[in-house]
Amino acid sequence: MNQDKKSNLQLGKGPDIERPSHEEAKQAVRTLIRWAGDDPDREGLLDTPKRVTKAYREFFKGYEECPLDALSRTFDDVGGYDDIVLLKDIEFNSHCEHHMVPFIGKAHIAYLPTNKVVGISKLARVVDIFAKRLQTQETMTAQIAQSICEKLQPRGAAVFLEAVHQCMSLRGVKKNNVATITMQFTGEFKENPAMQARFMELVRTPTGGYSL
Repeated sequence: MNQDKKSNLQLGKGPDIERPSHEEAKQAVRTLIRWAGDDPDREGLLDTPKRVTKAYREFFKGYEECPLDALSRTFDDVGGYDDIVLLKDIEFNSHCEHHMVPFIGKAHIAYLPTNKVVGISKLARVVDIFAKRLQTQETMTAQIAQSICEKLQPRGAAVFLEAVHQCMSLRGVKKNNVATITMQFTGEFKENPAMQARFMELVRTPTGGYSL
């Protein structure tokens, strides 16, 4: 497993652990149904364990993929371009590692290329891989930034995530539509306040509707 030594971020695939069998997983769902106060043998719940385990495979498929691999194919011919490459409004949904309920939002990513760039869809893929794991928004922000820095070696990277956490809206304080914002800057984005301000202006400026 590829792991960032300095910050102990899991940048590769998920941890090397022995997973329970499918039958064990379904039995765990039956236990939770009983814990919730219902009968897992009730007609409407008979197939629920199978559906839940199938859904979990989809929710957490990011453990089976390596974000660094998604950034491995780069292009050296950048035609002298050395300004910001920005992807904004990348929609994602993840699950809070504390309560295992969703948080949903958007990611905005930028980097300043040196001598290579990556296909823009690969940056969105990195967001998706990290999102499909049990997460905190803070860790996910740092993981995206560190992955870009490790594989692309840019002059700087900027990552901005904004999300609504259902662990806050559905339980606890029960406050709806409260956005959590996290960001991380490296290189020139971190050292140059004007570059940070430019990134934030680009993120907040509506793009309008483009059609090709």
